[in-house]
Amino acid sequence: MVNKYQGSTQEFDVICEPNTSITMRDGVRLSTDIYFPAFHGTKAKGRFPVILERTPYDNSSPSAVTNAKYFARRGYITAIQDVRGRFESEGEWYAFAKEAPDGFDTIEWLGIQSWSNGLVGTMGSSYSGSNQSASATLNPPHLSTMIVGVGASNYYHSSMRHNGAAEQRFQVYAFRMAVTSKEASVNPALKAALIDAFENQMPNIVQNLPLRKGSTALSSLPSYEQWALDIVQNTNYDDYWKQRGYAISEYYQEHSDIPSLYLGGWYDSYARNTCESFIKLRDIKDSPQKLLMGPWTHGGWEATYSGDVDFGTNSHINHNDLRLSWFDHYMKKLDTEVKYWPDIRIFTMGSEKVRPDDQHRIYRGGFWQNENDWPPDNTVPTQYYLQQDGGLSVNPPLGKDDSYTSYTYDPKNPVPTIGGGLSAADSIMPPGAYDQRGRLDLLGCTDTQPLNTRSDVLTFQTPSLDNPVEVTGPISIHLWASSSEIDTDFTAKLIDVVPPSDAYPDGLAINLSDSIIRGRYRNNWSTPEPMIPGKSYELIFELYPTSNIFNAGHKIRLDISSSNWPRFDANPNTFSSNQIDRSYRSAKQTVYHDMEHPSFIELHVRSS
Repeated sequence: MVNKYQGSTQEFDVICEPNTSITMRDGVRLSTDIYFPAFHGTKAKGRFPVILERTPYDNSSPSAVTNAKYFARRGYITAIQDVRGRFESEGEWYAFAKEAPDGFDTIEWLGIQSWSNGLVGTMGSSYSGSNQSASATLNPPHLSTMIVGVGASNYYHSSMRHNGAAEQRFQVYAFRMAVTSKEASVNPALKAALIDAFENQMPNIVQNLPLRKGSTALSSLPSYEQWALDIVQNTNYDDYWKQRGYAISEYYQEHSDIPSLYLGGWYDSYARNTCESFIKLRDIKDSPQKLLMGPWTHGGWEATYSGDVDFGTNSHINHNDLRLSWFDHYMKKLDTEVKYWPDIRIFTMGSEKVRPDDQHRIYRGGFWQNENDWPPDNTVPTQYYLQQDGGLSVNPPLGKDDSYTSYTYDPKNPVPTIGGGLSAADSIMPPGAYDQRGRLDLLGCTDTQPLNTRSDVLTFQTPSLDNPVEVTGPISIHLWASSSEIDTDFTAKLIDVVPPSDAYPDGLAINLSDSIIRGRYRNNWSTPEPMIPGKSYELIFELYPTSNIFNAGHKIRLDISSSNWPRFDANPNTFSSNQIDRSYRSAKQTVYHDMEHPSFIELHVRSS
């Protein structure tokens, strides 16, 4: 059989021109290492397509160099740039503030050089994924394609903040970035203090969040500290959050119309963002938009596990090979396998019987599926209603006005975070899938009991399933609830309950997806409104999407509470606009599940 695919091969040496200075519109110069295809120590003649990655994590790091050489050897000029204020680049770093114009200016400079054929593609993950999208909102003429790995669509709605709550992992991230700051690199004493704070003091710092100005070693870096303060203190969805670097979703109409590949993971902090960017741009642009979602944590596509759960070698992808196929197809016009890719390719978790693997993880397996739409067009939006007896059923509740469950939420004793869609704070909040049982090595856990044995966690679950149920798509919850206080939070977590076995005598409760909503923002993200104590409200919010098979014998479970700490800041229940206010009030929370107040979670169930 003749191979129908084409692709670039390794046929060049590489020459690097380090610290090439590219001047931005305001005069700031950004350091860019440019890797050229070469023969025998001499640059190859001709014009080549250019690949750009802009990073805050050091353009001369081993991984950056390896990736750059990989593409240069295959006939691409590859530029790796330190973003503004980081490593060898001038200016002041303030996360994402200048990434849109800086990216535009860099792309356009690369596009007109004598060695460029005018086609500039971009790549990168996390920060380097988001800054691609920010640049694309300015529609650079020479931008030809993007591969956006785990990037944001809106940092307010599901990243730095989440439906009003603060994602405290970014406070940890500020310290991580400070350790490698330019200031620390030239001041050994400062670097030592920051390393000590990040590696040794972080649990205590997180325990005492929100951050107070001048209270930690971060105060030696005013721009870093100010950013960490700003993302906590700017609580409403206003102009601060609508700037291009934070709210790509506000500028989709202006976004470049170019072939784009969106890579994400079910246990990634940007799972919802990734799917949203793909769907919104696919619907309004003419160029191909593709989505690839696996069972991974943040950027972990070459791993086969997330947290304590292993999905098998089938879940692994070769990241560089995948990107090369994409660039070859759209920048060199080669007939790679990309020509035959579906619009959407997803990994469905949980296809096999749960068992221990040889790495002491929980093996669940899974398989890939090709889709034409999101949610898949052969799924049915199905409401699972909360029941008085703790059940979860497709049948609406029948009780009238007297069916509810109450608990007390004490912000001084929040429910601890155990896994989930996290990033940037691994030492404090490990990401991924875990049995929802306390672990003494996790911040906030004081015992090893199942989380739902706490009095402030409500559990609603189906009976044991007679047949497998595949849930694939976005997830939303409609929760009728009230509080004794004028502001509070409600959380939701979707869980796959595995029955007891010889290997797991107590069974397992594996987290799939979660979310939170701050009561003051129930009607409007920009204008907070106090709640009326005792008044019931319908709170509608999204969880992260997923694709999972609940096997026969398993249960579909929904846990409702009011905290998930330290991932989210614990709401003090006071409606205070002062984010450093440490006055707390306990709240009596009530969740309703009757005919007049039918609380439910909506899952997209694959039809057989």
